[in-house]
Amino acid sequence: MTGAPAAAAGQVRLGSLTVNRIGLGARFIQDPEAHGALLRRALELGVDLLDTADVYGNSEVAIAAALHPYPEGLVIATKGGQTLVDGTPTGDGRPEYLREACERSLGRLRVDTIDLYQLHMPDRNVPIEESVGALGELRAEGKVREIGVSNVFGQQLELARRAAPIVSVQNRYSLMHRDSETEIEFCEREEMAYMPWWPLGGGELARLGPEKAIAWLLQRSPAMLPIPGTSSIEHLEQNVAAASVQLTPDEVAKLETAASA
Repeated sequence: MTGAPAAAAGQVRLGSLTVNRIGLGARFIQDPEAHGALLRRALELGVDLLDTADVYGNSEVAIAAALHPYPEGLVIATKGGQTLVDGTPTGDGRPEYLREACERSLGRLRVDTIDLYQLHMPDRNVPIEESVGALGELRAEGKVREIGVSNVFGQQLELARRAAPIVSVQNRYSLMHRDSETEIEFCEREEMAYMPWWPLGGGELARLGPEKAIAWLLQRSPAMLPIPGTSSIEHLEQNVAAASVQLTPDEVAKLETAASA
């Protein structure tokens, strides 16, 4: 996969794993028949990281149905620790719940070890050290290769890092939403990957061109690992094309001005 277009942006480390710097957010991957071609095209383009979660409907099952047995070098990341309460995403970071969630994801993905398992969001009723500590136990048991956190900021990130080795942070970040600068700097300093969710602003940045919006992210930090989600092969190809885009300082300034307008 390293010779494909996505590799043009270089690579980033996830602990013991190394991936190209443009992944695929698999939230919209729900049907292996409808989306299998998109997944296979992503691999052809050099996308070697798929990011999903147990709360993304049928995503884990669809990925396994379309791609298992997985090609060598493909990294599958998933998440646990979020539930819906009256339609509102709510953290459930109890160690026993995280263990059950991980076991279910292992079964749906048809693997013995999850490459990157992420705490989806903190639980206000459970210290984050306990939640991440539970993921550390799963890692020690061989059920998880590497650990990441999502929707974690400031001191919570420091506490999470003390509880277990953390290789990635996944928070919202884009040209339009830049509230996670501190966490990006943390990732740079600690040699961790930063995986921005909604890197295209939930579609709001389409008017600027997805290639430019993702290229801006790639140039923002060497830790950046965008994971734009799509169910369209055309959009996938546009997203991956960002790997070859080099923005001038003037173009960067114009993009930032346009995004804030």
